[in-house]
Amino acid sequence: MTEHRGRVALVTGASRGIGEAVARRLSREGLRVALMGRDQRSLDQLAAALSTRAFACDLTDQTAVAEQLASVERELGPVDVLVNNAGVAESAPLELTDDALIERTFAVNVWPVMRLCRALVPAMAKRGWGRVINVASNAGLTGYAYTSAYCASKHAVVGFTRALAAELARSGVTVNAVCPGFVDTEMTVKAVERIVAKTGRSADDARRALEAQSPQRRLMTVDEVAHAVFALVPHEARGIHGQAIALDGGQVIA
Repeated sequence: MTEHRGRVALVTGASRGIGEAVARRLSREGLRVALMGRDQRSLDQLAAALSTRAFACDLTDQTAVAEQLASVERELGPVDVLVNNAGVAESAPLELTDDALIERTFAVNVWPVMRLCRALVPAMAKRGWGRVINVASNAGLTGYAYTSAYCASKHAVVGFTRALAAELARSGVTVNAVCPGFVDTEMTVKAVERIVAKTGRSADDARRALEAQSPQRRLMTVDEVAHAVFALVPHEARGIHGQAIALDGGQVIA
C-alpha cells in the first residue's frame, strides 16, 4: 500500500457497477480516488464511504468536465491514474441503428476517453509516471450481432489505447484496456430486459443465454474487473503496455 499512498486516481462512471467497484478497490489500496459520474447522490454516498470527493458532471459536456478536472487537481492533486470506465450500451439491427444511436454511443464511449487522456496524460508524462486504464469490452476484440454501434465504439477505444501506448512507450506512463465480457451489473440487467422484450423468453432463460457465452458459463463480477484494473497499477506492472486484456472466461481467445 505504501507504493500507492498519495497517488490520485480518477474513475469515471464511478457511481455504480464496475466504476464503484474499481473506486473501492483503488481506495483500499491506498490511492486517493476522485469519483466522476452523473449521479450526484450516488457519488456523494460513495465519497462519504471512501472519505474522498465526488465530482459530478456529464462527460459529454466539455466545459463541465474541464471545470471538474480543475477541481480535482485543486482539491486532491494531479491525476496519476486515469480509469476511463463510463459507458453506454444499446442494441439494434443495423437498419435501426440511426445516426442518433451512433452519436449517443460514441459521445460517451469514445470521445471522453480521448479527451480525458488529452487533458491529463501530458502532465503524467512530464512527471515520468502514470497509468491509463480504459475499461472497454470484449466487444472491442470481436463482433456481436445487433450491437454494431457498441462494437464499433469499443474497437475505437482499443485502437486508441494501442496508438497512445505506442506514443508513450518511453514516458513512464502505461496505457492498457481491460475488456470484460458480460458482467453482473445493471447494464446486464438491461440487456436481459431487452432480450425478454424482443424474444418473449423468460428473464432466467435470457440470463442463462448470456452466461452461456462464456466457456465458464457465468457472468464476470465487478470485483474481478476491479482486480484487473488494479493489477495494472503497481510498479511491477510497468511492462504491461498497449494491451487489451480480455476478462470473459475465455470467450475471446486471440
